[in-house]
Amino acid sequence: MAAATSSGTAKVTLPSDTQILITRVFNAPKHLVFRAWTTPELVRQWWHAKRGEVTVVDIDLRAGGRWRWVMVTPDGMEVGFHGEYREIVPDERLVSTEVYEGIPVPDGAPEPFALNTLTLTEVDGRTQLSLLVEHETKEARDGHVNSGMEDGLQDALDLLEQLAVEER
Repeated sequence: MAAATSSGTAKVTLPSDTQILITRVFNAPKHLVFRAWTTPELVRQWWHAKRGEVTVVDIDLRAGGRWRWVMVTPDGMEVGFHGEYREIVPDERLVSTEVYEGIPVPDGAPEPFALNTLTLTEVDGRTQLSLLVEHETKEARDGHVNSGMEDGLQDALDLLEQLAVEER
């Protein structure tokens, strides 16, 4: 009998004026959830959230390494994100910056970024994912929340769980 997905949706809360906290339980062990989050060919299978085609997944999985993920929507819009890994504890924790490439940045100005802390905790073969997204300002946090990110997030995490369950 094949393992089933949890069909649980992610919970999105706002613990402070600059933070977004995303939590979800997956019916898969944490090493498979981590692998799906950090392996380019697997990211390509879930990150699109059924909203387009993933065209770029570059992952240099080491502290100081860079990452970049790009998707093209059916209407041709390119949606890209990139960042730098700051801390990696395999199967447990991943800290990285995240820059949305659609935000215009004045010449010479630093790119606005969020700091993402992904934590995976396993209990009885199920994994609790916690993703803390910390923005520099309340305005940046609110822009992220109001971008429609939650619908895409829910669909992407559903796909990630299906992939992790299939990898068992």
